[in-house]
Amino acid sequence: MRRIGLVLAALIFNPALVGAVSSIPLLPPPNLQASSYLLIDANTNRVLAKHNARERNAPASLTKIMTGYVVAEEMRRGRLGPEENVQISVKAWRTGGSKMFIREGTQVQVADLLKGVIIQSGNDASVALAEHIAGSEDQFADLMNQQAKLLGMQDTEFRNATGLPDEQHYSTAWDLALLTRGLIQNHPQQYALYSEKSYTFNNIEQPNRNRLLWRDRSVDGVKTGFTNAAGYCLVASAERNGMRLISVVLGTDSDEARMRESQKLLSYGFRNYETRALYQPGTALQEQPIYYGDVESLPLGVAEEVVLTFPKGYYKDIQASITVPAYFEAPVQRGDAMGTIELSLADEVIYSGSVVALAAVEEAGLLSRFGDYIYLMFDQPDADE
Repeated sequence: MRRIGLVLAALIFNPALVGAVSSIPLLPPPNLQASSYLLIDANTNRVLAKHNARERNAPASLTKIMTGYVVAEEMRRGRLGPEENVQISVKAWRTGGSKMFIREGTQVQVADLLKGVIIQSGNDASVALAEHIAGSEDQFADLMNQQAKLLGMQDTEFRNATGLPDEQHYSTAWDLALLTRGLIQNHPQQYALYSEKSYTFNNIEQPNRNRLLWRDRSVDGVKTGFTNAAGYCLVASAERNGMRLISVVLGTDSDEARMRESQKLLSYGFRNYETRALYQPGTALQEQPIYYGDVESLPLGVAEEVVLTFPKGYYKDIQASITVPAYFEAPVQRGDAMGTIELSLADEVIYSGSVVALAAVEEAGLLSRFGDYIYLMFDQPDADE
């Protein structure tokens, strides 16, 4: 095998090659008054700050992010429509805590109930949707847990659709960030509801409890939560200059504290990090000799867009190394994995993936293949171990 090393700056700007740095000075994450917290980049899932991120906690009304997610999945599969009427049960009407103020025996459209869940944090609306979709809140909780597993939420157990206290109902900052990332990526139309500042139903207007929507224009979600067991919690997300961050703050002691600590996390991330698309699919990064084919070289690139999050000011220090055989042999299909690419910063590998063939190469005729065979017998390219 022959190792081919490419420096990222040379690929994009073609200046002099830059040596890798051995360390990167960064401001330490802020000291938050919260039992656990997490900050990630939504595009790359890179962790930017954390504390007790996998510690199990009562999620309170952050639970409703999953309630809405299940509703979105039912709509995506065509099993639920936004204009579908939902019969309001006695149980839904009597559910305590925050309310949308729906009435027993009436019918309310799914779209209205969903806004009641997301904007007004209505426990009554959450139970009504759960019963309509699954027949009971317990069975709906089973659907929530199924979705949690699909999203990789390994330390979460849902027992209800509201987040009302239950000792067996828990989640973590990490899992709630995964859920929010899944919501933003998989159901952007529903996610847009989280930025609405108020909603009026039954002539009662209620503001969104996420007061960061008023404090920071870049914030467009997500959800607050509070119970005595959980404390004051907030999952927030903001986007600036194409970079989206997700913060999760659990177990603060006041509404003001959860807003303040969330804003500290988001400010830290945007101030210290950037996210860039480094490579696009279909763009040739390198050409490598190919034998027994109808062309002499094979263009190589990446199959998917490569997006990285890294400390600001260190883009030029990212090192790229492509490892491929010294030559290839036809036939090759477009998209075949032909080697690997690694991107490193400060002696840390921050990305590893495949390089693929960007073109199909068919076998050449018998005479041409024989010529390549003779050539390789007497002049085979060197290969490094």
